[in-house]
Amino acid sequence: MNRRQFFSLISVGAFLGNLGIAARRGFATSSDDFTEHTKVVKARLRTLEAAAHGRLGVHILDTSTGQEYGYRSDERFMLLSTFKLLASAFVLHRVDAGQESIVRRISYTQADLIAWSPITEKHADGSGMTLSELCEAAVTASDNTAANLILSSYGGAPALTAFMRRLGDGVTRLDRKEPELNFKGANGLWDTTSPRAMVYTLKKVVLGNELSSTSRDQLQQWLLNNTTGGRRLKAGLPASWRIGEKTGTNRKGANDIGVIWPPNRAPIVVAAYLNDSLASAEIKESTLAAVGKLVADIAV
Repeated sequence: MNRRQFFSLISVGAFLGNLGIAARRGFATSSDDFTEHTKVVKARLRTLEAAAHGRLGVHILDTSTGQEYGYRSDERFMLLSTFKLLASAFVLHRVDAGQESIVRRISYTQADLIAWSPITEKHADGSGMTLSELCEAAVTASDNTAANLILSSYGGAPALTAFMRRLGDGVTRLDRKEPELNFKGANGLWDTTSPRAMVYTLKKVVLGNELSSTSRDQLQQWLLNNTTGGRRLKAGLPASWRIGEKTGTNRKGANDIGVIWPPNRAPIVVAAYLNDSLASAEIKESTLAAVGKLVADIAV
């Protein structure tokens, strides 16, 4: 099954129409509408999950109304590289607190490089990179060495988990670094989050007041400049909509989290995690694109 066939199979608009609900009706305007929309969204996501032969978790928050939609919202999923958004947000938080300098240069060598380090591999001659450059590389290109250097700058994975707790996120946790975090821990808890927890944390660091306006703007810009998500949530959105996102990938997983800015509308926060999928990489990405289309269909 190719990408076009997959989209035909799980056409969101056709599915909503089959249920007698207009695909472009917008977020619910009454409690009855909301109940009906919730049923439709869950059914749509259940169908996507089945087609992807995996476990799909999605949570959607409309910041203009506070309405939330989800499927497996409180189950745990592997973070994969989506942690890099949080790791970079913590750097900015430390800068705001006067505990770090965003222009501090960190030196490293070829021995520090690991697989998929397209940016850091160019600076392993001793010249190093600033923390700002490392965060940009981790968020926009998902550079693994950059992410590990960021973690080392403030005490590793436990420090990032402690930051999550200070934000009020009692679910998200990081226990290891790259590349170990891409493999399931023995207890099923290591390096995991839930879609709902991630959405709430995203709202705080990307849209809220946890960071200074300067740091918040910088984080948003890094997310908007992401280069790895073009075939995921973004692929299902109208061309005029902006999305700041961070992806995550392993052999059986494809994740995408971020904030969507439709024109002339308050943003929508989305976390989509597809784990344990037996489908091809193309189908996994198409599943996340279909989640993006679902967001667009219920928001317009």
